[in-house]
Amino acid sequence: MIVKMKKYAFMVYHKEYDAFLNKLRDLGVVHIQPTKSITDNADLQGMISDRKKVAVLLRDFKRLNSENKDVVLTPAREITKPEGEKLVEKVESLQEYKSQLLLEKQAIEKDLNYMELWGDFSYANINHLKQAGFDVTFYSCPTSKYEPKWGDEYNAILINNIQSVTYFLTITKEGTAIDIEADRPKMPTLGLSKLRARFEQLLKNIQETDEKIKETAAEEYNTLVAYDKNLEDDFNFTNAIVQMDKQAGDKLMFLEGWTTADQAESMEKALDEAGYFFYEEAVQEEDKAPIKLKNNSFSKLYEPIIKMYSLPNYAELDPTPLVAPFFMLFFGLCFGDGGYGLIILIACALLKKKMPDFKPFLSLFQWLGGMTIVVGTLTGTFFGMALVDIPAFSSVKDYFLSSDNLMTLSIVIGVIHIIFGKAVAAYKTQMQKGIKYSIAPWAWVFIISSLMLAFGLPMLDVHLPQIAIYICYGIAAVGALFALFYNSPGKNPFMNFGAGLWHTYNMASGLLGDTLSYIRLFAIGLTGGILGGVFNMLAIDMTATMPIVARIPVMLIILLIGHGLNFGLCTISSLVHPVRLIFVEYFKNSDF
Repeated sequence: MIVKMKKYAFMVYHKEYDAFLNKLRDLGVVHIQPTKSITDNADLQGMISDRKKVAVLLRDFKRLNSENKDVVLTPAREITKPEGEKLVEKVESLQEYKSQLLLEKQAIEKDLNYMELWGDFSYANINHLKQAGFDVTFYSCPTSKYEPKWGDEYNAILINNIQSVTYFLTITKEGTAIDIEADRPKMPTLGLSKLRARFEQLLKNIQETDEKIKETAAEEYNTLVAYDKNLEDDFNFTNAIVQMDKQAGDKLMFLEGWTTADQAESMEKALDEAGYFFYEEAVQEEDKAPIKLKNNSFSKLYEPIIKMYSLPNYAELDPTPLVAPFFMLFFGLCFGDGGYGLIILIACALLKKKMPDFKPFLSLFQWLGGMTIVVGTLTGTFFGMALVDIPAFSSVKDYFLSSDNLMTLSIVIGVIHIIFGKAVAAYKTQMQKGIKYSIAPWAWVFIISSLMLAFGLPMLDVHLPQIAIYICYGIAAVGALFALFYNSPGKNPFMNFGAGLWHTYNMASGLLGDTLSYIRLFAIGLTGGILGGVFNMLAIDMTATMPIVARIPVMLIILLIGHGLNFGLCTISSLVHPVRLIFVEYFKNSDF
């Protein structure tokens, strides 16, 4: 449900404004109504930048701490803003230093690989030759172009020959003109021994820096969390100052804000005791009230899915509890394999102990995994095996849903979901505009429902008594009168009739397309089961001629790779397509 909000206006003497804002911050129950853009305020932009830096560090620290199973986080300590800035700067310096070390490591690795071709030598010896009047020059060329005569003419010495490339050097008297068709590579400034020593030192420095960062992550994570909360409070406080309007010659400060209805009384009492002036304002339709959702423990798990799309308008219904059971059902139908659902259920139960921060998401997937087990049991699919073909289940094989049953079930579920969406839209119209404006939307709900009963049930081999069919026709006819002639209360009925015909056309074409969209529930679930069965068959057939000792591990490898791939594909499909059915079909039909 959407928590009921109350809107307040505050009028404060300018000298008391800072104390008033501190009072609101201490109460922690007021959302300031924004009236001015924050993009033009340098102080607010600076605070946003600071929070972004802290957010990046917190993300990195959280990852490092999760990788270390034995890590013990140090409790948060209170720090001032300058101390927080120094802490952020210290961590950023460590990270920058590590980045520089890694870049240097890459460069030295490149030099090492190249110097391995030339072998270990000392540049000091080359300098001694230089002082004695000799030049040492390094060359490389394709092996086919190397001339043996260079050895006699320029004292060429072969060093290496790798992948049809010859590496050699010449020792000539200083000033000797050398006519050799070969490349002169740019040699590293250090010899192989010194490069190896430098590389080992770099690895040691990188390891030490890593340890420092990990220690800091454990020691300062909670402190950074507290510092980020202080930054958020400072931002809200400064934003409250920016959002104020000055009245009466800049002597009075005017501010608007929101609080939840259940906290309004305590806020009023606290402000009354402090002597501040305020009054409650009527909430207007055009007001952008802050949205706070409040749901039970089951529905609350699905709030992130709704927030992916949008929070509802304050005057609307909270769609979360209405979406939750359908999303769970759609996920189970798309996954469709009871064995995979069991993996999800067990894996999430184990991960809850190791990843407490992700407990809400893991709980959500436990519900989704449980529904997958239910659907997999009904369809008789378990790790790609068709239970209907197993003799042990022969006594109950008639109770499993066949592919034809599943397709029909998907369409029936789609029709129910669409009608449910239409009913929600009608109820919303009644709640927001009044009952007379909801008559036509409710009429469409009864028209669709009655026609589905009259024409749809016979397709499912369910036959109603003739009198019941006549009643359905009558309900549809009465509903059509309201839908065609009373779709816009207060307007000419004949004008409404034209608009009603156009709406009827859009309704009929839209319903057909929306209903067919739900076939994806059958198709995706069936595909996952078939792929699982294919991998089972491959594991059996490809190892049929192997001895039992070799066959078992090879079969396990094929099954693990195949079902792992299928599990990943099913996970993606089972998240994407239910979201699509909710965001497109349901939200459209419920006028969200």
